[in-house]
Amino acid sequence: MSEEKKIPYKIYLEESEMPTQWYNVRADMKNKPAPLLNPATKEPMSFDDLRGVFCDELVRQELDNETAYFDIPAEIQDFYKMYRPSPLVRAYFLEKALDTPAKIYYKFEGNNTSGSHKLNSAIAQAYYAKQQGLKGVTTETGAGQWGTALSMACSYFDLDCKVYMVKVSYEQKPFRREVMRTYGASVTPSPSETTEVGRKILAEHPGTSGSLGCAISEAVEAAVSTEGYRYVLGSVLNQVLLHQSIIGLETKAALDKYGIKPDIIIGCAGGGSNLGGLISPFAGEMLRGEADYRIIAVEPASCPSLTRGRFAYDFCDTGMICPLAKMYTLGSGFIPSANHAGGLRYHGMSSVVSQLYHDHLMEAVSVEQTQVFKAAEQFARVEGTLPAPESSHAIRVAIDEALKCKETGEEKTIVFGLTGTGYFDMVAYQKYNDGVMTDYIPTDADLEPGFASLPDIDK
Repeated sequence: MSEEKKIPYKIYLEESEMPTQWYNVRADMKNKPAPLLNPATKEPMSFDDLRGVFCDELVRQELDNETAYFDIPAEIQDFYKMYRPSPLVRAYFLEKALDTPAKIYYKFEGNNTSGSHKLNSAIAQAYYAKQQGLKGVTTETGAGQWGTALSMACSYFDLDCKVYMVKVSYEQKPFRREVMRTYGASVTPSPSETTEVGRKILAEHPGTSGSLGCAISEAVEAAVSTEGYRYVLGSVLNQVLLHQSIIGLETKAALDKYGIKPDIIIGCAGGGSNLGGLISPFAGEMLRGEADYRIIAVEPASCPSLTRGRFAYDFCDTGMICPLAKMYTLGSGFIPSANHAGGLRYHGMSSVVSQLYHDHLMEAVSVEQTQVFKAAEQFARVEGTLPAPESSHAIRVAIDEALKCKETGEEKTIVFGLTGTGYFDMVAYQKYNDGVMTDYIPTDADLEPGFASLPDIDK
């Protein structure tokens, strides 16, 4: 057997090899992400400003730009051991189907009941809420992976969980909703009549299918108006990317175990949690001058915050009640078309990812959803796993890059994040299989109202 064939289909780390610390890429960034701003004063948010919304320890993690590594509490490590370390899979069958000299690996995060990477941060945020003695938490969810993960984590720690689910996903994915309810969460379609901001959004946009920005506004209002509750977020924030760094740390450890160095690292991009987590240790090496990689963020053409957005301060939510973040954004009022990648429907991008992109440490591409599902179908047929629509954006570009290698004869090593499974996304697969799925790309005129609403901040 050749040396090449000694690399197994699935590279597993031993339990003892699982990371015991999260990595904070901000510590190595020369250009730190711009601070969150108070929406009233336009001044940087302090610990005291944020602790009314988030758990105290999570606020400390959010504001810390200097500490490179945070210890993972033992109770969280024990929970992780139920489904981690997750496998790094060599896509031999996909390589053969593409007839490419490229070597393709994917980090599979779907091997837990939530079906995605979201559980990595959900259990951490629930842990800190429990440690603080809170009664419960509120949150939003798009496609439902985050809401499912948080409901699991809250059940584990006996916390109440209130989820505001983007209305289009609530209607398209009833089974995802029922998993959340099975774990004890209450699930409300957003925008709703249960909050002041929800009623306002419905009055201004009757019949809207909702957005993550809408759902965030409702969840924050519910948290700050209910004693003993805090708001938790599944993406975008610094603290979430910190927790998700376990994806990249495990990926790098598995590659190092077999002496593999990737050339290209690809992740789907919505708010930035999966992408930021996957690339963090690799971006850290680039920032320290230790290695060089080509990092590609992939987003839907219908919600192109990196490829067509503006790098500016903007509200994190549609209701304009959350802090202002400097990020690539389409404007907090932007409501994307009802595409099937519900987890990639956020109007902006993580400040960390945005700054890395702005500093040219990564590139970004947008893809249309029919091409995404074409790639998803091909992957499912040859690799045996039905991927989530979000994950399939990364698959699309991984296939495209592998085909380029076929044309040039280059033997590049490609790593991408398979963020989760698509077993709750069968309405989307049905539309693709029936030939009725459509592509929507917003025009410049469609994007202009969102840009016009950006706050005028000279920072």
